[in-house]
Amino acid sequence: MVANFAPLQHALILEAGCGIGSYSEQFLKRYAARVEAFDIEADRVAEAQQRVPHALVAAAEYLPYPDNTFDLIFSNEVIEHVVNDQRACAEMVRTTRPGGRIVIFCPNRWYPFETHGHYWRGVYHFGNTPLINYLPNALRNRLAPHVRAYTARGLRRLFRDQPVRVVHHGRIFGGYDNIARRSPMLGKLIRGALYTVESTPLRILGLSHFLVLEKLTATPA
Repeated sequence: MVANFAPLQHALILEAGCGIGSYSEQFLKRYAARVEAFDIEADRVAEAQQRVPHALVAAAEYLPYPDNTFDLIFSNEVIEHVVNDQRACAEMVRTTRPGGRIVIFCPNRWYPFETHGHYWRGVYHFGNTPLINYLPNALRNRLAPHVRAYTARGLRRLFRDQPVRVVHHGRIFGGYDNIARRSPMLGKLIRGALYTVESTPLRILGLSHFLVLEKLTATPA
C-alpha cells in the first residue's frame, strides 16, 4: 500500500515510532532503502537496533533530524499515543524534503470498537470495547484517556497551515491475522469481504485511516 503512493527503492526513510523495527527491516530488505528510526521506549529501540542500525530514542514532538531530509516518513498507529499530536505532525512535515511523502495510519473514530481497551472505575480492561468511540468526547475520553481516535476532519486538521497537500485519504480494515491463523478459510472470507467494503461508502467504518501527504515547499531554516 505504501509503495503505491511513495517511491521506496533506495529512498531515505524515517519510521516514526518504530517499535521493534519490523517495518524498518522490510524497507531495508525489500527496497534497499536507507532507513532511520526512532521510538520513545528504550527497550524497544534496543531490539529495533538488531534490525535497523540507525534507531534511536526520541520523542515524536522533538525529532533530532535536520529540516527537509527524508523522502518518506512512515507512521503506523503512533500519533494517537503521543503527548502532542499536532506538534508531532508538524515535526514530520519539517523533516520531510519538498516532494517527499508522509504516510500515516491511525485509528478511525467510526470503527465500531476501541481496540486499545478502556478504563472503568480505575481499572484497565484490555481488548476490543464496542461503541466507546461513538460517545461524545467528554464521555469517550473518560473511558479511553490513553489513546485518541480520529475523524477524517480531525486528522486532516492536524496539518492545517502546514505546507502539504493530501495525495490520498482512505480507510482500511485490518488483516484479522488471529482469525486467519486459527481458521484460514474463515480469515480469507472475512478479509475478502472487508477489503471489498473499502471501495464502498461503508469504508467510513474502517479500522484505520490511511493518509498520504506530499510536502510542497522547503521548511525555512
